[in-house]
Amino acid sequence: MGVWSKKSILKLQAEAGASNGELKRTLGALNLTMLGIGAIIGAGIFVLTGTAAANFAGPGVSLSFVLAGLACLFAGLCYAEFASMIPIAGSAYTYSYATMGEGVAWFIGWNLVLEYLFAASTVSVGWSGYFSAMLAEAGIHIPAAFASAPLTVINGHQVVRAFTCVDPATGATIVDAVSHMAYTTRDACSAAGGSVVNGIINLPAVLLIVTLTLLLVRGVQESATVNNVVVAIKMTIVLLVIGVGFFYINKDNWTPFIPEMVTNPDGSTKYGMAGVLRAAPVVFFAYIGFDAVSTAAQEAKNPQRDLPIGMIASLLICTVLYILMSLVMTGLAPFAKLGVAHPVSAAIAEVPQLKWLENLVNIGAVAGLSSVVLVMLMGQPRIFYTMAKDGLLPPIFGRVHPKYKTPSASSWIVGLIALTIAGFFPLGLLGELVSGGTLAAFATVCIGVWVLRVRSPELPRPFRTPMVPLVPIIGAFATLYMMWQLPALTWKLLIGWTVIGMSFYFIYGKSHSVIGRSES
Repeated sequence: MGVWSKKSILKLQAEAGASNGELKRTLGALNLTMLGIGAIIGAGIFVLTGTAAANFAGPGVSLSFVLAGLACLFAGLCYAEFASMIPIAGSAYTYSYATMGEGVAWFIGWNLVLEYLFAASTVSVGWSGYFSAMLAEAGIHIPAAFASAPLTVINGHQVVRAFTCVDPATGATIVDAVSHMAYTTRDACSAAGGSVVNGIINLPAVLLIVTLTLLLVRGVQESATVNNVVVAIKMTIVLLVIGVGFFYINKDNWTPFIPEMVTNPDGSTKYGMAGVLRAAPVVFFAYIGFDAVSTAAQEAKNPQRDLPIGMIASLLICTVLYILMSLVMTGLAPFAKLGVAHPVSAAIAEVPQLKWLENLVNIGAVAGLSSVVLVMLMGQPRIFYTMAKDGLLPPIFGRVHPKYKTPSASSWIVGLIALTIAGFFPLGLLGELVSGGTLAAFATVCIGVWVLRVRSPELPRPFRTPMVPLVPIIGAFATLYMMWQLPALTWKLLIGWTVIGMSFYFIYGKSHSVIGRSES
């Protein structure tokens, strides 16, 4: 059967329950919940909230988070059923293998590379910016040439030589005080009295990935402990901003809560209820990463109980935080001022009494983004590990460290690719690709739950998705709608990525497939 070969659910369950001395079960429900929060709380709070408010929804962005959170919850409920049934590290890849066959599973596994590996590279670059800014506040300036990649992308498609505009006297990056953004043209930099410094390597991003890869190879429990500490730091700071900020909200900034619709020169619209709906797929991307909890299935102590708790609890907690933070930010500052690189700082700057929070926000951003990179770097090797065990990838991806019981070879391969992308290559084309790959996986999991309920209703399900097929249908529709909103260029790149992946499958994976060889 080849492409349509399916893995037996019963065999997968037996594999998950076998004590084969490979991956070590050390994670409980709290660890898994913290991993989920670590993956979700990051760019969503520290960047996307302001962008979506300024460009699409105004204060109504909090409603956009409600809509996106509900859509993500539907997908999360479907993930939880699969994770409790098949506690294997492969996440959506394994679920697809059991329900729709090897070809679909490979397609999903290949797309998960976009979600985890490329997301780790992209977020590490964002972390580098915050980290460099935090050091600069302390009077430590990383040489501009070693804080940015040699290439960047403008207008979503044009690759150009990257540069930084620096003060010739101090070496500090010159920032446009109006937009809170670094200068983006060489002429503007010169006019501001700055010097153009060409990028050589984004060294902070590279060092972050190396450090986290070393930690992940050392052990998943150690990695989870570090993640717990980092998540506690950023959660404390987020709650502090929300708690203190509520006392300084200017309700006039919420009036009107949903601004009147505006037509742009190109004929597109923003604001109004249409703007709230348009912002929903934008902020949906803030939730990317909750499914990383399922990649730790073979390292969970009681996966049937703890995996659903970890995924759903982290989703609910983060949704509430996103809604509260968006209300506070749009209450502190007029929403039009939030369309900047550091919207939380911009909101706080509107209230002089809150200036003491600015450094804490930078610390929270650094902590938030570092935990996202950690969880992304943890998820990808475990998917590769499972694919290698199925014969679809070379055996090196399935090697486990004899002492630490982690997929060490795969972790180093992922780390080296991620640091190369983050350190040297433009990331402007990858952001939408990350979303496209993730949404494809979400939709497939939702459809898979329905398919398996019809095909094998007798299988034991420790956690059952409620209201099947309604919940899976809504989840699949919502994620496919988000995917439909991706621009044409992203679709072209997704098609190109798929062609590369399917070519590898037919050249190598299909002939080396364990299940394929057993059927021949």
